[in-house]
Formats: sequence, structure tokens, C-alpha cells
Amino acid sequence: MKTIFPDDLSHRDRHQLLLAGVSPRPIAFVSSLNSAGTPNLAPYSFFNAFASRPPIVAIGPAIAAKTGTPKDTWLNILETGEATISVVTYSMVHKVNLASAPYPADVDEFVKAGFTKAPSTLVKPPFVAESPYAMECRLMENIELRRDIGGNGNLMLLEVVAFHVADSVMVDGKIDPRRMDLVGRMSGSYYSRTTSVFEAVQPPHQCIGIDALPDQIRTSEILTGNDLAKLAYVQVLPMLDGSFPQFSEDYRADSVEIELLASNPMGALYAMLQNGSQHDRALRHRIAKAFIANDQLDEAWQTLLLE
Repeated sequence: MKTIFPDDLSHRDRHQLLLAGVSPRPIAFVSSLNSAGTPNLAPYSFFNAFASRPPIVAIGPAIAAKTGTPKDTWLNILETGEATISVVTYSMVHKVNLASAPYPADVDEFVKAGFTKAPSTLVKPPFVAESPYAMECRLMENIELRRDIGGNGNLMLLEVVAFHVADSVMVDGKIDPRRMDLVGRMSGSYYSRTTSVFEAVQPPHQCIGIDALPDQIRTSEILTGNDLAKLAYVQVLPMLDGSFPQFSEDYRADSVEIELLASNPMGALYAMLQNGSQHDRALRHRIAKAFIANDQLDEAWQTLLLE
């Protein structure tokens, strides 16, 4: 692994190296007004949430390194103490890029990029009507980052005073991330899209951990680190259940390989037991891996314990 020190890189290379590793990043589409009421709309991927009581988010509008020109967003929020943040969906990406162009301060990016102003409730800047989720914010604190060594970054902590959520992304009273279809910023001109959404539930209890797994499981050449972690979620190391597995008299299955291709680990287990190959450790681990992929962790454990 290569070790790189920030001071050995140009500002551009350092910037791209940082963004390549800290990605994908959510995008804040920030709307602000100056004291004269002139609107500004600009995207920022130096953005995240940091507290929920009260809700606090932060953006990082940097001063341009080449020109020393401060961002209109930064100046406006410092001047008025208010902003809105709208999230960016896949259907908005190229219009958002239009808003990122270096327009003069008196140009309205809502108009240039073809977005609709939606009136806010508690702050003056509007939010983006085309976005399914928006926040009205007030400035809590602005932190200038390492000006003592010529730093050009800023961290603006913003308190969220109102949320706006489209009905179209709600399911049973909660936001469905699949309906949001958000994009994330990566390095260069690359973006990610949240069309591949999966669940990884954090365990609510103390787990046995990977170090407590039996050696024949922990050193498996079949099971991945994620597989082992799922097995290690349990609170107590499982014991072999003598009644596992149970099949009805009319249960039928094809070969192990066919059942695994069909994502049917129980059928594969049946076929393995029928041909007497339960002592084939690699085969058992492949079947257990298929159970894990289906989140059938009890079945995975019992299959692994059929030594």
C-alpha cells in the first residue's frame, strides 16, 4: 500500500485524492439570498448531517484556491444567516451541473438551470420544488479552516428549522430510499446512484465477534468477511440442533449445483445429504453462504455445524 503525504501533492492532486476516498458524498443543493434579495443556487458535496437534537447539518463552501474568490453561498449565509438545502435526485443531475457554472453574483441559477422556487416557511431563501426533500436552515456557526497556514476551507454548521418531504417518497409514514433515487458525488466527474439499496441492520446487542468463530469457519476459503461478520452477530455461539434439517417425505430437489444456482440452499442441503457428501467442508460452506445471502442465519449456522 502506498503512503502519500498531503504536502507532497499539488492542491489539485490533493483535492482529488481526498475526494476519491471520501465518496460517495451526499450533495447539498444550497439556496441562499444576499441582503438585497438576490438568489443563489449552488451544489456542494462537502455536506453531511452531524446531530439530530437539534438537527444540525454542515456544508463546506471553500474559497477558490486559484482566484481567492469566496463563494456567493458562503457570503450570503454569513450576511443573512439563512439557507435551504435540497437533495439531488438522478433526474436533476445535469440541471444541477448547470447551476454549478461560475455565473456572476447577480445571475439567478434557478432560472439558468430551469428549477422552480418553492416558498419556505421560516426562512427567506426558497427551496427547489423539483427535489423530494428539502431543509430550511439557519446558520449556527462558521468555522474558517486553518487560515493560519493559508487554508481556504470553511465549515458552516446549520440548524435545520423545517423539513419538506414529498408524498411520493413516503411509504407507511417513512421515507423509502429507493423512491428518493439520490445521487452521490465521487471524484472527478463521477457520481453514484442509489438504485442498488440494501439493508445492513446494526446488531442491538453485544456480539460474539469474528474472533470467537470456530477455526474451521473463521479460516474458510469460501466465506467472505461479510459472511463471517453476519455469523458473528449472534450473542452466543450456536450448538448443533439434532433435529436439523427436517424435510417432508415428499420433498424433492435436483443436484446441489442446480439448487445453488436457483438460490435454494435448503434444496442444495437436501441434495447434499441424499448423496452423503455432508463431510465435504467446502460444499457445506457454499450452502451456508447461500443461506447467509438469504439472511437465513440459523440455517447457515446449522449447516456449518454438520461436521
